[in-house]
Amino acid sequence: MATDTRTDTETETQADASSPGSARDRLLDAAEALIYAGGIHATGVDAIVKQSGTARKSFYTHFGSKDALVAAALERRDERWMNWFIAGTQQRGKTARKRLLGMFDVLRACFASEDFHGCAFLNAAGEIASAEDPIRIVAREHKERLLAFVRTQCDEFVNESSVNGTSGTSGASAINHRHAARLSRQWLVLLDGAIAVALVSGDPDAALDAQTAARAVLDAQTAGPASGAKPSTGTTAEPASRKRPPSRRTAT
Repeated sequence: MATDTRTDTETETQADASSPGSARDRLLDAAEALIYAGGIHATGVDAIVKQSGTARKSFYTHFGSKDALVAAALERRDERWMNWFIAGTQQRGKTARKRLLGMFDVLRACFASEDFHGCAFLNAAGEIASAEDPIRIVAREHKERLLAFVRTQCDEFVNESSVNGTSGTSGASAINHRHAARLSRQWLVLLDGAIAVALVSGDPDAALDAQTAARAVLDAQTAGPASGAKPSTGTTAEPASRKRPPSRRTAT
């Protein structure tokens, strides 16, 4: 009977080569999936290597450390998530107002999915203490990219409002690009707030609650200052087209 004299490294390398996809990509896939579902500290290198079907040597060759792997996985997720969110937003309407409000419809579809575990970048930042850690930096850069995209939509909203005559004269504009910068920051808070509430409550309709608040913000931007009156503090009724669909989850 022949004796198998292969070393563990040789065996791992052969298994590595027989699996589909590059070892680096499979390590990134495994790290992203496990960390998003269970957290950074709760996920060990051994679990990542095992799920990826790669050799442990490949992990050290491509990344060298768990933190470097996590940062790289988040960078790749950032690119994919932003492409998805931008495309979904652009499909929500021809006006900036419709696209801004449509962002919450895009998020609701994500909230209703089986594998929704909140914002991967907020989750990661919450586990890392140092603001200069590469993982925290990737999380911060993701939010900066999201804010920059939201700002483009807020700028367009301002321009549309000016063209429609709701912002008064150019010398005394009630809605201007200074307001757009502030509006974009408020919008990011609403987006992240909806994500956090949906995660904790398990209710995807958190997106619709945030959308209702967002609609009131836009109405106040256009109607309140332009007429010289204080923005209304009353409740803005939801149009029939925005009635909530039945929740697919039970709120906790």
